[in-house]
Amino acid sequence: MSEITAEQVAHLASLARIDLSPEEITNLTHDLGQIVASVEKVSQVATADIPATSHPLPLTNVFRPDVVVPSLTIEQALSGAPDRDGDKFRVPAILDGE
Repeated sequence: MSEITAEQVAHLASLARIDLSPEEITNLTHDLGQIVASVEKVSQVATADIPATSHPLPLTNVFRPDVVVPSLTIEQALSGAPDRDGDKFRVPAILDGE
């Protein structure tokens, strides 16, 4: 089993330009050791006859066909607008500037 040392954590922190306190190095050494141990456990049971998956359930595409259907005319869409500019809604400016 690969053991993570405090020196390795300190070295990686210096490479990443992260300033860690001795307490943080101790905590990260423990946490990274647990992560490595967990990955090793998974590696022991992951065999060639078990396919890799990214999701436990099969996913299917939920898209529908893109079909043009009748919709509102411009006049119908703008009929309830308080103000309009041609075939567009006119709204009050909310930002200053050009």
